[in-house]
Amino acid sequence: MQFAEVAQHLNDAVKPASNETRIQDFFREVDLNYLLLAQLVLRLLPTQGKLRLCLDRTEWDFGRCQVNILLVTVGAGDFHLPLYWQLLDNKSGNSSAADRIALLEVCLALLGRHRIGLVVGDREFVGHKWFKWLTDKKLNFIMRLPKHHHLTYPDGRVQAVAGLGLRPGQVRRCAHCQVDGIWGQVWVKALEAGEFVFLFATAGLNYLEQLYAKRWTIEQCFQNLKGRGFNLEATHLRCHCKLRKLVALVSLAYAFCLSVGHAAHQKRRPIARKNNGYRANSFSRHGLNLLRQLTRPLTSPHDPLLRLVETLLNWIARQLARNQLLKIVG
Repeated sequence: MQFAEVAQHLNDAVKPASNETRIQDFFREVDLNYLLLAQLVLRLLPTQGKLRLCLDRTEWDFGRCQVNILLVTVGAGDFHLPLYWQLLDNKSGNSSAADRIALLEVCLALLGRHRIGLVVGDREFVGHKWFKWLTDKKLNFIMRLPKHHHLTYPDGRVQAVAGLGLRPGQVRRCAHCQVDGIWGQVWVKALEAGEFVFLFATAGLNYLEQLYAKRWTIEQCFQNLKGRGFNLEATHLRCHCKLRKLVALVSLAYAFCLSVGHAAHQKRRPIARKNNGYRANSFSRHGLNLLRQLTRPLTSPHDPLLRLVETLLNWIARQLARNQLLKIVG
């Protein structure tokens, strides 16, 4: 995601250097309303039913600049979009409970508690303050814990998961157990080499493994944003304010491609399946591939998929213009 490369694909009526200058002006001068962008993303999702929030952090280095992003995705099933994010200024360290709470407070204000069905996170997202906030807000959650966290039973006994005596593949469930001073449900599965999948939750004890597995949607989101056509990690930006804008633009492009891929898969051009039954491409990659095909010179203007894409793109453009979210470049 380098400006000189992007400039080659903008206004053909001017020199690429002029396009690049306009891009630079955008990142230097324009203020984005991230709450309105989040509201736009939510309009791409179903208006009814519970939504799942997935929380994760990604980082990379560019020279001496360390980029550290805490991000929340929102969606249902396999359809998940970046909703809100923050760049952390802690030299690639883990997020704090305060960081996570601040991010989820925004999501709570945007969605309302009634629409949040589940909050899912990995081993970084632990601690009494964090778990207490989630339970106080009555948000169901599943978090994977590091194996050094201990269980406290109702009778006061304290036990490490390594002391459960589980062999690889065996599972232990506990419907009422305390971790980090908060009562909840525990699901532990022993892996090879003394490792464990240790889940702490407040919802669906018999389905915790399946529910936690939905966390892969945010992993897939990060993989796509940082590479696979969106190339966020290739940026040379160092300023956190500009980086946050770039994440917004790339996330918007990702949401558009994912929406196109999902709509095409459901209506006209389904994603092929591999021999193992899994889809050959993600929705976002499918959408990106289709958009590249549709921009070829020989594409028929009457292609139904092209009309679908134009309708979606025009809708997004109207939303951006109505809320004055972006200064259009090119």
